[in-house]
Amino acid sequence: MLLLNFKHISLLFLLLGALCVLFPAPVLAKEKAVVLAFGDSLTAGYGVKEEESYPSRLQVKIASAGFPHKVVNAGVNGDTTAGGVRRIDWLMKYEPEVVILALGANDGLRGLSVDEMRRNLETMIRICREHNARILLAGMKALPNYGEDYMRKFETVFSELAKKHGLIFLPFLLEGVAGVREHTQPDGLHPVASGYSIVTDLVWQKLQPMLAASRGGRGNSP
Repeated sequence: MLLLNFKHISLLFLLLGALCVLFPAPVLAKEKAVVLAFGDSLTAGYGVKEEESYPSRLQVKIASAGFPHKVVNAGVNGDTTAGGVRRIDWLMKYEPEVVILALGANDGLRGLSVDEMRRNLETMIRICREHNARILLAGMKALPNYGEDYMRKFETVFSELAKKHGLIFLPFLLEGVAGVREHTQPDGLHPVASGYSIVTDLVWQKLQPMLAASRGGRGNSP
C-alpha cells in the first residue's frame, strides 16, 4: 500500500511538472487587469515629475481603494487623434480592461479638421471595443483662436460620441485647471502638481464606479 501511494505521488509530481512546462507562470497566473491611460502630453505628464502625472496618482488611488489594477501610462507629448489611431493596435497588447481615451487637445490647438478628429476617435473606440475594453472618454476644449464655430463643433464631438456609443464621459479633462495660474505651467494649459491632483480626482470620480462594477471582470458595455 505504501509503495502504491508513493507511485501515485510520483505520478502527480510528474503531471504537475508537465503542466508547468506546457503552461508557464504568466499563463497559469494571469497578470493584473490594466487601465490604459491613452493620451497626449496631458497624460504623459509634461513638465512634472513622473509621480506627479495623473496616471501615477491614479495608480495610488486604485491601490488605496483595494483594486488590483495596474495603470499603464500611454501618453505621448504632442500626439493627435491621428497619432492615436496609429498607436492603438500596438497598445492593445496590454489587453486593457479600461481605456481612458484623452486625445484631441492637440487637434484643437492646431485647428485640425473636426470631422477627421471625430473619425479618428470613432476608430479608436471601435478597436477598444473589439478588444473587450471599456472606455472612459475625456472631453477637450478648443482655444478661441479659430473662432466660435470651430470651438462649438470641436467640443460637441466628445459628448456626441459618448452618447452615440454609450461611453462613460468626463466632459472636460482640465475642468478647474486650464487657465488657472496656480494650477498650470506658464502656458496656462499643462498642469503643475496641484493641477494634476485635480485632474486625478476628476478621472477617479468616473473610473472608480467602473472598477467597482467590474470587480476585475471584462466586458463590452460601460
